[in-house]
Amino acid sequence: MNNNFKMVAKTLFGFEELLAKELRNLGAGNVKEGIRNVSFEGDTGFMYKANLCLRTAIKIIKPIHSFSVRNENELYKKIYQMDWTGILSPDATFAIDTTLFSDVFTHSLYVSQKIKDAIVDKFRDTDGKRPDVDVKFPDMRINVHIHKEHCNISLDSSGRSLHHRGYRTATNIAPINEVLASGLLLMSGWDGQSDFLDPMCGSGTFLTEAAMIACNIPANINRKEFAFEKWNDFDEELFEKIIESSLNKTREFHHKIVGYDKAPSAVRKAIDNIANANLSEYITVERKSFFDSTKFTENHLHMVFNPPYGERLNLDMEEFYASIGNTLKQEYPGTDAWFITSNLEALKFVGLRPSRKIKVFNSHLESRLVKYVMYEGSKKAKYQNKDNG
Repeated sequence: MNNNFKMVAKTLFGFEELLAKELRNLGAGNVKEGIRNVSFEGDTGFMYKANLCLRTAIKIIKPIHSFSVRNENELYKKIYQMDWTGILSPDATFAIDTTLFSDVFTHSLYVSQKIKDAIVDKFRDTDGKRPDVDVKFPDMRINVHIHKEHCNISLDSSGRSLHHRGYRTATNIAPINEVLASGLLLMSGWDGQSDFLDPMCGSGTFLTEAAMIACNIPANINRKEFAFEKWNDFDEELFEKIIESSLNKTREFHHKIVGYDKAPSAVRKAIDNIANANLSEYITVERKSFFDSTKFTENHLHMVFNPPYGERLNLDMEEFYASIGNTLKQEYPGTDAWFITSNLEALKFVGLRPSRKIKVFNSHLESRLVKYVMYEGSKKAKYQNKDNG
């Protein structure tokens, strides 16, 4: 018997194709890319697996009802008419997250309040008892999306955003989001088949996500809780089987993952976070400036990093980016070097021509993920530099 239902995985701008590929690889059916989301089909076990394993998803939501709506009274009425008994119990707590793209409904908090009233009134009328609202730690998080006159009601199976992996307890200034880090690594083609370096590693997010990809460790294995664990129909035995099955698919990693940072506090934080993720055996972190470093391996090296932004630190951007280019040219032959920056002007000072430039967003900042291929031997590096003029 087919117990599949539709779900939607939310993601970051530009990651839709990566997420669709992840979903297909996991075994999802009817995968369709949207804008910042991918819809798919699967059963309850697959919903558990998607939350546990997907690297580029922010949330997995389960649509339960949709209808057209023209005003607030109609919204109240249609929410009231829904059968909430199988979803919520009067002893449970709930919260509502509302997203609006509508000329009719313009205040998300007001819409959330109206929906809350309808749910509470329905329980009061049928049970004589009502569930309470708990914005921070609800038993059920209800997702409302109104686009023009179309309203979708979904259950949020994830809870806190899936970038909260559970391993990062210590962070630096403006740390990179774990979902963003993982997506950038996948975009860069990182597959664990070579040595890896993050030369400005901060609190170690790229390093940790790189090791998890290399070893095929489920992205959210260290997470304390998912929202679906509080649902009425939660099947703990099935979830345990999904965890066990996913851990059985991990693989050995035969290369090195190395991180540098010149700040002792960053090195300490990175080491702590990597230990929290149980990945210390795969990753080495050293206190070192990238600009004083040389390539640590004779083999091909895959490099991904997030250089400091002008907003974060007081730097001479021209000199800093020129130093990145010089260090790559002089010390890193046989390297694919990728980094993300929102300082598009500063890229001109690297002095090398990027072979790839991909538009991404780091939080609200429009950024570029750029790739520099450093060939073996100095002739090609010199030619690259000259070619850039």
